[in-house]
Amino acid sequence: MGSAAGEPSLPVPARKLSGRRRPEIVAVLLFSGAPIFESSIPLSVFGVDRQDAGVPRYRLLVCAGEEGPLATTGGLTMTAPYGLEALARAGTVVVPAWRSAAQLPPPEALAALRKAHHEGARIIGLCTGAFVLAAAGLLDGRPATTHWMYAPTLAKRYPQVQVDPRELFIDDGDVLTSAGTAAGIDLCLHVVRTDHGAEAAAALARRLVVPARRTGGQAQYIDRALPEEIGNDPLAEVVTWALDNLSKQFDVEALAARAYMSRRTFDRRFRSLTGSAPLQWLISQRVLQAQRLLETTEASVDEVARRCGFRSPVALRGHFRRQLGVSPAVYRTTFRSRRPQPVGAAGTPVPGLPLPVPGAADEGGLPGFGLPPGSLPSQPGSPDGRAEPVRLPRPHTRPRQGGGRPDSADHAAAEDGRTEGGARGRSEGPPESRGGNQPPGPPGGLPARGHPDAAWAAGRRRAAE
Repeated sequence: MGSAAGEPSLPVPARKLSGRRRPEIVAVLLFSGAPIFESSIPLSVFGVDRQDAGVPRYRLLVCAGEEGPLATTGGLTMTAPYGLEALARAGTVVVPAWRSAAQLPPPEALAALRKAHHEGARIIGLCTGAFVLAAAGLLDGRPATTHWMYAPTLAKRYPQVQVDPRELFIDDGDVLTSAGTAAGIDLCLHVVRTDHGAEAAAALARRLVVPARRTGGQAQYIDRALPEEIGNDPLAEVVTWALDNLSKQFDVEALAARAYMSRRTFDRRFRSLTGSAPLQWLISQRVLQAQRLLETTEASVDEVARRCGFRSPVALRGHFRRQLGVSPAVYRTTFRSRRPQPVGAAGTPVPGLPLPVPGAADEGGLPGFGLPPGSLPSQPGSPDGRAEPVRLPRPHTRPRQGGGRPDSADHAAAEDGRTEGGARGRSEGPPESRGGNQPPGPPGGLPARGHPDAAWAAGRRRAAE
């Protein structure tokens, strides 16, 4: 297990690889009860020959960390071709997952990991595999990460580990850890990039159809992260009250008073329970609440700040930027851009209309929307006195070539008092506002036959008739 709390511990320096170990050999250590997705990530990255795509080949050794068939997700069982003895040949050892944070791994597996690390092997823990590395003492005094749900438990159980739940992965030289699930792919790509360069990692990413390098961290995914054992602790009631009353302005002193403790005692007990200081935890929970409100409500940034217990919008923006790297306005714009809605001629959402479905079109209806003839809602105000069909968004858009109206993300950033360069989730303007060398259309503003928007225009003609 990791060293006891209070004992000084420094990161172990990287050691020269033992002569028996080969740098191109990767051992994957599997345990019963581990989820199959996390377990399969290193098997796919390091175990498939992709030399035809320019990816250097690794030699994979799949090792059982305990006796018997290994159960996994969905009632499946696996039989590993190797045991713990095969770890003696590997230059890299990957622990993709561990079945439960409440259980200790087998001592034989922990001893094999310590020996591999002592002989210079690179040790990698994906997701909950960090608990195995921590139990072996390999994370003492080191920065490490894991799935955000289990980060507080890891910090509480192994206080010598410097747990950072914000990162997708952490490379500390000869010991590496990643966040949950897909972040394991990020770390494995990082390993390939470290071993063979950016070109090899990019080639592998193309084969896996994933980004070669993701930006950001876990902060945007974190929810109310608390240790699993919190229900058995006397502070559970105080923590629950805090989560239910985030809209009120209270500080750590108020929480300590509710727990009938001095501030110093409360800080110590709270840190032992959650793995973080109470003030840091409280600010994180307020930012999380702000994320939910920005995603699900139309409340202004000022109102969001008030409903999350911040004393001012300036305080919300400062903490929001520090934790997520963007302003509240840009964050809201990014999430809204992922949920497109049909809009009317004035740009307002049209309730009750389905979203575009590729390939869904009925005779006389609008391609991409699957609407039958005569089913288009109408609005008054056409020149000839008839109701005019509502304009629907085009199923396809093209990137802006320059010029045109400012992006909505720029407007959102301006509301926050600053300009955000390169903000994501930008919306596209109509063709007349995009600028660039667009092919001219016929009179009336409808595109010519063969133009990328011709199918859309034809649907409009049929609908108007």
